[in-house]
Amino acid sequence: MRESLRDRCAQVAAKLDRSHPMTKDEMEQISRRMLEEADLPESYLGWVMVMISSEFWADALASVPPERRLFLLPHCLKHAEGCPAEYDQFGMNCKECGACSIADFRSVAEDMGYRVLVAEGSPVVMKIIVGGYVDAVVGVACLNVLEKAIDKVLLAGIPCMAVPLLSSDCRNTKVDEPWVEQMIRTPYKPAAAKTKSYVHLMRAAGLLFEDTLFERLAPRQRESRLGGEGANAYSPGTRMLETTPSETGSRPAVTAEQLEGVDPIAATESIALDFLVRGGKHSRPFITLAAYDAMKGGDGTGADGEDVLNRVPDAVRRAALSIETFHKASLVHDDIEDGDAFRYGQPAVHQRFGTATAINVGDYLIGLGYRLLSRNVMGDEVDAETRVDLLDSLAAAHVRLSEGQGAELLWRDAKDRRLTPLDALKIYALKTSPAFEAALYSGVRMAGDASALVDPIRKFSRNLGVAFQIINDLNDWAGDDSNKLTAGADVIGGRPTLLWALALQHLDADDKERLLGLAEPGCDLSDRERLSTARELYEKANVFEMSLQLIDKHQARAEQVADEIEKENLRRLLYFLVDTVLERPEASGSGEESQPSSSPAVVKIGVVAR
Repeated sequence: MRESLRDRCAQVAAKLDRSHPMTKDEMEQISRRMLEEADLPESYLGWVMVMISSEFWADALASVPPERRLFLLPHCLKHAEGCPAEYDQFGMNCKECGACSIADFRSVAEDMGYRVLVAEGSPVVMKIIVGGYVDAVVGVACLNVLEKAIDKVLLAGIPCMAVPLLSSDCRNTKVDEPWVEQMIRTPYKPAAAKTKSYVHLMRAAGLLFEDTLFERLAPRQRESRLGGEGANAYSPGTRMLETTPSETGSRPAVTAEQLEGVDPIAATESIALDFLVRGGKHSRPFITLAAYDAMKGGDGTGADGEDVLNRVPDAVRRAALSIETFHKASLVHDDIEDGDAFRYGQPAVHQRFGTATAINVGDYLIGLGYRLLSRNVMGDEVDAETRVDLLDSLAAAHVRLSEGQGAELLWRDAKDRRLTPLDALKIYALKTSPAFEAALYSGVRMAGDASALVDPIRKFSRNLGVAFQIINDLNDWAGDDSNKLTAGADVIGGRPTLLWALALQHLDADDKERLLGLAEPGCDLSDRERLSTARELYEKANVFEMSLQLIDKHQARAEQVADEIEKENLRRLLYFLVDTVLERPEASGSGEESQPSSSPAVVKIGVVAR
């Protein structure tokens, strides 16, 4: 049955347009149609999607040399009883005892030149891809992991093939071994890439924070350097390929001890630059670079994307860098205002250096952000009108961000903790949307006249930002290992959220008073008890499900704006941002996933059951 289905998936993939990567929704529609025409049950859907995706990328993967491919294996494929392999910070050290197939697969892959990683999950893989170490991935994983990863793979345009495990019980699992070996042995066939990919733009955004380019774009004003390994610049090493997902955070944060002996005047710059280049997904610089590229023809997503992006003017790079600089400044200040102890999985700046120094570091980053845009550089000038437009856009974004944060703080410190959903959404629109708007506008404006796109960008960003913030609220209930580390931190910190407002709106009077009592300074419940009670009341009011519905609503509005954008490359970028920024939480409390807000056209694939 699996052999027959795989053959059909290959037939389907052969008929698909490969000029652009598909979205997960499009892949789902195609897979559903195949199952309907083959009279097969719904339960095969995820498996079929993985197979069609693998066949879709087969030719693109073959065009990547084996030494630029990553082979990903799961821990659970090992033989559980008596396995001599040990785990450390670099993953599983296979002893090649012959008790399972991991060593066999690994030997074949390494003989061909693959990089091999035995680890779980997709975050580390994305880091490796964006870091520029590999250009394609082949892997083995349980079906549910592949289903979660498929949208990221498709959207980013990463050539990827996978074979699902035959079970998901994480112990003594099995796999179609001949399929895996056939996949590994995919022969190298040099060819130009046919499918558009955002990978080169992601890498270009990350490179802004590498030593040489960063020093060129934002040269140090002071000469003093901090002591200790890797203190002043982010330079990811190839050991990332051997690191487990739990260890893939940013490099160690600079400490107060490293400031000893450093000129006090230079210390602020060193701390600020260290925080600027460390941690984060660099999504805002990516948006600026991608918007600029889209307006210039979209060549950065093509086969020669790396060369195209190497020719991007430094002025555009500085604009992208400035967006991240403002963002990082707001994070330093937010962590102080919200009382958050961690950022990027490490102690926040104010925890390491004190509140006063952290405030000053945030102020320094704001000044640096404006300086990146306010000065001309010889040979890379920006005309005065463009410069004024960019500065005005960023200043407006800065003001709105401060208004939104101010409203949140005033509510947090007020005696009356009542909040309406509309008030919460207004705060979200002010706090989160301006960053997306400034990033998009900066890229479009650097490419030329952007007057016709000002209103669409604002509407798109407002809806994207609000939906993103609601997702952030839901993620708070699942915890965030790469950021604040504390599940339910919004309730403990007394921050106004849509979840809180919806609960107050839909609970009866007694339960409403119970909820309000959790935010009282004199509440005698422990943190754990407060979180448990809040979750109980949230679930009773059905706020998790309502929040997912609101995400869908704002996503649909953002997509409607994108639909009306005439320039195809920019329109595709907006769709890409919707699908990647609005990643639904895995655990929101409701246990339900929302349905896609749009239905792609159904493709007739002409496959019948036999």
